[in-house]
Amino acid sequence: MFAAVDPDVLVTDIDLGTRPNGVELSHVVKSLSPGCAIVFLTNYPSEAPFSELPAGSTFVNKSSLDSVDGLISAVNSTLVELPVTVTPPVESGAAKLGALTRVQLDILRLIAGGWSNAEIVKQRGSSMRSVEKAVSRTFEALGLNRNPDVNPRVAAATLYSRAFGLPAPADSDQ
Repeated sequence: MFAAVDPDVLVTDIDLGTRPNGVELSHVVKSLSPGCAIVFLTNYPSEAPFSELPAGSTFVNKSSLDSVDGLISAVNSTLVELPVTVTPPVESGAAKLGALTRVQLDILRLIAGGWSNAEIVKQRGSSMRSVEKAVSRTFEALGLNRNPDVNPRVAAATLYSRAFGLPAPADSDQ
């Protein structure tokens, strides 16, 4: 079926919910159609954690777009082999998420979903000590351990929800 269609561009999110994810999909498409331009349209604040993005692909953060014209411009730039990166301003809270590792992003998603450390241990199959360290490192990477008047767990959940939307609640099947 794919051979009958010669795509010029693939616009995909990185997180597609199941496998393959958008990065894996882009590599499959590139292998079948090497001339296909790739545009990642996603809630991730930065492409930094995704070193495996295909060379020449464009990264567009959804919250950085004011209108569909911005997406059209990014697609057109990618088609003429001028990839662009459209991300939130560096000083925004969402930009801090781009520096997190995959494990930290997963921990943050579970926290934002209302999971306790004990539930994260069960979910990830990790030890309590490992989860506590990962949570602490995540808060530190986000700069949330610096203000004693702010609950870092609540601040982290808020930051995640603003950037990615609300994750599935802790009491739902994941």
